[in-house]
Amino acid sequence: MRHIDARGQACPKPVMMAKEALDEGSGPLKIVVDSAVSATNVRRFLESRGCGVSSTEDPAGTFVLECLPPEDKAERLPEENRKDRQDGGKTTVLVTSSTLGKGDDLLGEALLKAFLSTLADTDTFEGTVALMNSGVKLALAENSVSESLRLLEDRGCPVLVCGTCTNHYGITEQVSVGTISNMFEISEALLSADKTVTIP
Repeated sequence: MRHIDARGQACPKPVMMAKEALDEGSGPLKIVVDSAVSATNVRRFLESRGCGVSSTEDPAGTFVLECLPPEDKAERLPEENRKDRQDGGKTTVLVTSSTLGKGDDLLGEALLKAFLSTLADTDTFEGTVALMNSGVKLALAENSVSESLRLLEDRGCPVLVCGTCTNHYGITEQVSVGTISNMFEISEALLSADKTVTIP
């Protein structure tokens, strides 16, 4: 079993280390990380590749994930299925601010709420919403926009919330909707989409 020590590595490095080892076809993996967010991100990535994953946590806050890759590459999820799990469809909406546009913040908040509410009411949208920078504040329970994000998530549209950004703002534990994610997963959602919409 190959041992990967990803302790002390900033997001999304643990996921990248797991991906590199998996791509090399080095057999069963043991991956050690030192944060719950990293453990969740690595586990979700490995499971999206068709791996069997078990994890344990010791009292010191170290997480050990044991991964059993598919015995045959043909058993892994087809690329199109992995793509569906990452980006949920053909469009990825990247939200990098808690307001839409520049100028009056109250107007910007109202516009962004209206945009995401309209998106949630649009049956044809089946993509991903990724939140970065101050956009992650939209996932807080006290933000009325979170209701629209929850509706999208309930419809099967992934809502990816940048973990580095929530840590920066000190709100990781307050996120009420979406999945705490990482730059690797968000980048995959953007690059694999047929089109992207950016809310600056």
